[in-house]
Amino acid sequence: MTYHRRVSRRHPLIIDCDTGIDDSLALLYACASPEAEIVAVTCVSGNVEARQVAENTRAVLELAGRGDVEVALGREVPLVRPLEVTPETHGPRGLGYAVLPPPRSPLSARHAADLFVAEARRRPGEITLVTLGPLTNLALAVLREPELPRLLRRLVIMGGSYRSPGNTAPTTEWNIHCDPEAAKIVLAGWEAAGADAPGLARPLALGLDVTERAKFTPEHLARLARRAGDRLAEEGPGDSPGSGDNPGPGDSPGPGDSPGSGDGPGSGESPPPANPVVRFLADALRFYMEFHSRYDGFYGAFIHDPLALATALDPGLVRTEALRVDIELAGTLTAGETVTDWRRAWRRPPNLDVALEADAATFIERFIERVGGLAADRSNVAS
Repeated sequence: MTYHRRVSRRHPLIIDCDTGIDDSLALLYACASPEAEIVAVTCVSGNVEARQVAENTRAVLELAGRGDVEVALGREVPLVRPLEVTPETHGPRGLGYAVLPPPRSPLSARHAADLFVAEARRRPGEITLVTLGPLTNLALAVLREPELPRLLRRLVIMGGSYRSPGNTAPTTEWNIHCDPEAAKIVLAGWEAAGADAPGLARPLALGLDVTERAKFTPEHLARLARRAGDRLAEEGPGDSPGSGDNPGPGDSPGPGDSPGSGDGPGSGESPPPANPVVRFLADALRFYMEFHSRYDGFYGAFIHDPLALATALDPGLVRTEALRVDIELAGTLTAGETVTDWRRAWRRPPNLDVALEADAATFIERFIERVGGLAADRSNVAS
């Protein structure tokens, strides 16, 4: 088992995401973190289709004042399997009830896989790649350039279910489930590269058993709003702003129709937050919290992706163990399972550093402070 020590330095990041709600929070956290240098953000299908991911990603970055960040589209379907998306979890457009202006920044002309390779070659040993969605783009990049694992500083993966039930099927996690063939290619690519480079860092993976410790509650959101200089009622089931006429998961609010936006303070409902970042968070997270209330028994949200992003910046947030992991492809009930050799029955060397525990409390405090501070800085931006 390995404990990681925090090192204060600049961290060049490429973030590969399928921007739904928790991906958008991860992007805001990256924008709010002074040690993060966002080299580029790349888009893959997962929570929603890849082109919607690209729209969401650019809109969130512009909300954070980072419209200068390159955003590149990758492959739009999994390597082998049919495309699946999850509007019931993230809403029809991926951002819950939140509505952002259409992005003004152009989409990059580069393909995500080509971008990974080109940027890693340009800055060998410097860039950490953080994957927050299915591994489709990275698998293509590894097939195109087998040297990629040696050119990157580290790979951090949000994906898998190592010691807990799945969230898609009984034993599978969404990101791996969507493209298990890609996940298998990535693990094999890192192992092959490591055979010629014994010091190569294994990928670090945060699975559901760790990321589900990062629960974001209405009280946390209210504290973030106060940090931003805004006011937000501490919400619970049934009493969130505009909750009397929430659209359902199949309904898509139009521009200007964020929940509660048409009703003034005199309507008997809480007015929406004035701060554009806080308002975005409130509208996006309310959808997510309603989902978790229905399916997970608590009114709050697991913010998987921001924890993975924060760990890429500070590995000291997690405790890991080097383990052998393989991806099940053929199981009738278990395709996409991250099969983990806890007892070393295979007698094969470890290929993944699996997070066992996370300091979720420290992470949540950082999220509130950093994203709340970003929101304060963006308080005069039109929403």
